[in-house]
Amino acid sequence: MKLRRCAVLYIEPREELAIDWKVVLAGGSALAATTHWVALAPHLDLELRIDADQLAALGALSQTVWVERTVAEQRYGERCVAGLLEQGLLIGDTPQYAAQRERDDTLRATHWRPLSALAHTYGRWRGVTGETGMEAPSFQELLERYGEPPPPTLDIGTGEALKLPPAAAGRMDEQLLQRYTGRNFDLQASVPLEVAARLLQRTFAAQEVRKVGPHSSVLKKTSPSGGGLHPIEAFVLAQRVDGVAPGLYHYHPISHELRPLQTLDSEAAAALARYMLADQHWLSTAPLQVVLVARMERSFWKYRNHQKAYRALALDAGHLSQTFYLLATEAGYPAFITAAINDADIEKTLGLDHLRHAVVAMCGCGPAAQGERTMVELRYGETDAI
Repeated sequence: MKLRRCAVLYIEPREELAIDWKVVLAGGSALAATTHWVALAPHLDLELRIDADQLAALGALSQTVWVERTVAEQRYGERCVAGLLEQGLLIGDTPQYAAQRERDDTLRATHWRPLSALAHTYGRWRGVTGETGMEAPSFQELLERYGEPPPPTLDIGTGEALKLPPAAAGRMDEQLLQRYTGRNFDLQASVPLEVAARLLQRTFAAQEVRKVGPHSSVLKKTSPSGGGLHPIEAFVLAQRVDGVAPGLYHYHPISHELRPLQTLDSEAAAALARYMLADQHWLSTAPLQVVLVARMERSFWKYRNHQKAYRALALDAGHLSQTFYLLATEAGYPAFITAAINDADIEKTLGLDHLRHAVVAMCGCGPAAQGERTMVELRYGETDAI
């Protein structure tokens, strides 16, 4: 049997503090600190505690070159090697370790930048709710907790400032100046099918399919994309869309159609929306919601092991969400975008692999509840008279 180290591995020292009671009882005041090592491996999606012997073995074994297990055992000990194989930090070439090798091979084949794979894997949420960590403190509560925030802008530069002329009126003004984030949607209202169709088509659909090879094509959309690859897929959670049964759908950007994944009743759709959105009830009632999912294999096909590739995916999702916002504003609706979502749970619901797909964010829109826009909005130079 041969083995090698997994493709991406980071070792983190963790410190635990405790009171040294012997010192305290002797009249002193001291904290005792102990350090242990934690292995972070994106293909496993786990945090694994390791000892000093295992740390030394992982630091010496290659992630590329296979070695005989007996050789590794002679150098680092049978118990050490067996433990690392069982954890999946070492990859074996026998059927016994096929599952770990398949996950490691998937990570290698997707051409992740190691630091990006680490940030992506260990930044995902599971089961976050208001009771388990999803906070929504008011601005006043934040002020009381943390004091004044940093100033809203930088005030830098030397010499005399150049005063710019007022912005001229333009065709985009109506959408730009009316656009706002909705946090309270009308539970009795729905989105007409023709409005939903325009929102999806103009935001996510291919306006043109351009052939770039015998069996290859790229999509032209209304938003820019890194490398022109458009790796973001739209999964629709319909709650109240006229003519659409509540449930989960994949929006096909070329055929412009909703392909059903899971049919739900209204109550189940509402519960799923709230759970996906990590208990953000002020967003979950939007009648039309879209999960933005990045296909790593499409982006990383070009940007292999690239330092900026993962950042570009977030930019792609941001471009799409703002196009969605403007189209929602055109329809008279507030919209939202949030990355505070239970992305690991969404992956499971949609049947996605986090090494190949990244659930980046969720957006949505719909008619606002009466009196929803209650936030005081000030223009520059005005003061809050309330």
